Amino acid sequence: MCCETCNFEDNPISLINFNLLPISFSSKTNENPNLTKSLEEMIKKSTLEHIISEDLSDLWKNLSPEEKRTVTDNFTILHYKKGQIIYAEQEDPEYLWCLLKGKVKMYKSGIGDRIQILRLYRPVQYFGYRAYFAHEKYVSSCAAFEASVLGCIPMEVVEKLIRGNNDLAMFFIHELSRNLGGSDTKIVNLTQKHIRGRLAEALLLLADNYGLEDDEATLKIYMSREDLANLSNMTTSNAIRTLTTFMAEKLILVDGRRIKILNVPMLRKISKFG
Repeated sequence: MCCETCNFEDNPISLINFNLLPISFSSKTNENPNLTKSLEEMIKKSTLEHIISEDLSDLWKNLSPEEKRTVTDNFTILHYKKGQIIYAEQEDPEYLWCLLKGKVKMYKSGIGDRIQILRLYRPVQYFGYRAYFAHEKYVSSCAAFEASVLGCIPMEVVEKLIRGNNDLAMFFIHELSRNLGGSDTKIVNLTQKHIRGRLAEALLLLADNYGLEDDEATLKIYMSREDLANLSNMTTSNAIRTLTTFMAEKLILVDGRRIKILNVPMLRKISKFG
């Protein structure tokens, strides 16, 4: 994995600032380097547990105290730059991934190396584990859509926890089932809807997934025309022409990569009827 491992003293999501510790505490620990290291490790572990319990609350609530310690001991926070690969097609699945901050895309290369974006992830969503349960290599790739913070747990640890915890097993069955249902719907939409319907649906999906800015109209994700095309199963030129048509019909307003949605009901109508 080509990424930066989290350093809690530099990490912006860290909750601890050692410079703010009381002078009496600092002076005592300075006299004993081993005590200093032990206390710092204890505080870092406490901070990590707080992050996991807050951000991964839906998974965390299914765990026993002992299982929570296991997760904390095996949980790693990693930083990825924009465009950086998280895992690639045909690699062996090793980790359960969880997006803590940022945006991630799952995509697959098709005929002529044409890219199809299969799924967009937002905080806090889990991914990368299906291939492990299927005993196969990854059939798609994942990359950071923007600078992102991810957490990961070795799948061997996850499997061990699942085998001893029915509630956790049901959690992942629910996640997989929901993803499968979404994939079925996406296949039908991409194969049966016309270009206008596919692009309208993509814009509504981005709004639902990532929300809108303070003006309650501009998408909180800035996609290139190529990425929009890859999400909507069309060529880049068709995506550009359709965006231009939507602008002429006063459905959207485009400024570079910023897209403002002006007429949601009409976009929904176009999406529905394809």
